[in-house]
Amino acid sequence: MYLVESKGGAILCMLVSLLFLGTWPAVMTLLERRGRLPQHTYLDYTFTNLLAAVIIAFTFGEIGPSKPNEPNFLSQLSQDNWPSVLFAMAGGVVLSVGNLSTQYAWAFVGLSVVEVITSSLTVVIGTTLNYFLDDKINRAEILFPGVGCFLIAVCLGSAVHSSNTADNKTKLDSFSSHYKDAPLGHSLPTVKETRDLKDSENGTIPANKAKAGTAAFLIELEERRSIKVFGKSTFVGLAITFFAGVCFSLFSPAFNLATNDQWHTLKKGVPHLTVYTAFFYFSASCFVLAIILNLTFLYHPVLNLPKSSLKAYLRDWDGRAWALLAGLLCGFGNGLQFMGGQAAGYAAADAVQALPLVSTFWGVVLFGEYRKSSRRTYALLCSMLLMFIVAVGVLMASSGHRK
Repeated sequence: MYLVESKGGAILCMLVSLLFLGTWPAVMTLLERRGRLPQHTYLDYTFTNLLAAVIIAFTFGEIGPSKPNEPNFLSQLSQDNWPSVLFAMAGGVVLSVGNLSTQYAWAFVGLSVVEVITSSLTVVIGTTLNYFLDDKINRAEILFPGVGCFLIAVCLGSAVHSSNTADNKTKLDSFSSHYKDAPLGHSLPTVKETRDLKDSENGTIPANKAKAGTAAFLIELEERRSIKVFGKSTFVGLAITFFAGVCFSLFSPAFNLATNDQWHTLKKGVPHLTVYTAFFYFSASCFVLAIILNLTFLYHPVLNLPKSSLKAYLRDWDGRAWALLAGLLCGFGNGLQFMGGQAAGYAAADAVQALPLVSTFWGVVLFGEYRKSSRRTYALLCSMLLMFIVAVGVLMASSGHRK
């Protein structure tokens, strides 16, 4: 079994994890904006997410001879370690629910703001729990100022969302005199008025495609996407986002308990779960719950999405490769986060919650978020990103070394 033992190796795991965990939400958002049903996308994602855990378990978890205190993956499957297994599976359950929730929240609130809010809740709640579970191996004088930086970034992110929403309202109000007095989402212009877009994945893009950031672009996006958001309350999206954030804040402490047994639930002489065995059980429970929920949502969709079926899902190959890629990115991202956390402390590993840095980059590049926005929005956006850079640096600097 291979273990990350150096601080430098732990930080490298966190950085790669940060890239992966900040990218997979952008891939999922891309597919929703292209009209693919989120139930279909999440089912594809679920299979490769589990596959990543299996690959990690049978590679890193099987390197070298098995030792009594450091058993390999296959050796540990037959041991009497069910209390720790249940903690790992509980972590997978809350992660699965959180990931499923954010897939709907991205449509309502936007990729960047959802990631900021969920990440902040994860840091404030999860990092504090991990700090005490890890017997305070992280330096508090550095760790908690880093948590404070995340809170400041959250405030800035909320301000970015408020400013950008006001910008978009101004654009739509000026698009047509019809919108001047009508609520957002009522009597949308026809497809002919806004020019139907063909995705580059499915065909050529017309020369008269609406430019990102314009009112026509916003309306075309609403017509094309699978989750319709115009005319719906923003509170729905925010409620889903905060619920997801609470779920995310609990999965890392649960995994911490699974691998380090701080509550002494294992029988005497039974070795702790290795990070690879725990991650396997964690991902397996995540997989089972995701399959159950998404098969249910195929026939009983939420948020007024159209009904689907298992047969329709199996026939839907449009964007499947992207969804499978998203599952691999998330799976390997979580695995690397846990590998780094086992070495440097899970509180420091929560620095990957600076993933809004990556998600915001993809949001701007891929989706045209904040295009043609006001100077105030740009100033707030830059301030938010700067604070996140400071936050991730401070949290990584707080990392200790597990004895």
